[in-house]
Amino acid sequence: MKITNLRGALLLCAGLFIGGSTYAQDKEQQKIEAATTVLTDFSKMKESIPSELLAVTQGIIIVPKLINAGFVVGGKRGKGIAMVKKADGTWSNPVFVTMTGGSIGAQIGVQSVDLVLIFRHSKSLTEINKSSFTLGGDLSVAAGPVGRSSTANTDYKLEAEVYSYSRSKGLFAGITLNGASLDIDAASNKSFYGKATTASAIFKDPASPNATVKTLKTTLAGMQ
Repeated sequence: MKITNLRGALLLCAGLFIGGSTYAQDKEQQKIEAATTVLTDFSKMKESIPSELLAVTQGIIIVPKLINAGFVVGGKRGKGIAMVKKADGTWSNPVFVTMTGGSIGAQIGVQSVDLVLIFRHSKSLTEINKSSFTLGGDLSVAAGPVGRSSTANTDYKLEAEVYSYSRSKGLFAGITLNGASLDIDAASNKSFYGKATTASAIFKDPASPNATVKTLKTTLAGMQ
């Protein structure tokens, strides 16, 4: 009787562990799907991210539903993914990241925005594993030019390292990012890829882990 009870307890624990792992991985899967939806929605907007800008960018971060809240002193919190463009022009596998930070200014209430950050150089992201970096501090950030053609605004070729695009309720929305920090989400990366790994290793891995990642890469490539 005791052996039967022990076996039952072990099976229950194993089931909870497997179920918990599957649930955790499902959350990361959903985050990738949400990032793909953000890109698709952005591409359908009249004032979309210029294809010329995406053609020259070397890195991207997508944060679906970033929470931007505050009363004079604001706070931000969101989870997203980072990708870099490889030498052959294709996009890497996604690395899970978190964004946190605060700002001071005339703001009130809570706002959920979809955020896309365009990086001119991949090095800014490939070195994120060494330490977090601060937007507006370690890296200059500016509101990106909009429109399907960027011929009217070529500022992105010369100035900021990072260009930001944020959307709320189907419209482009301004958001202050100075002081926000970006960090690797090690737990999410371990959950999704099945082992503890570094951002550098994920970026270099040539194989897409599943169809969801392939769809994300295809969607991003189609916007260029």
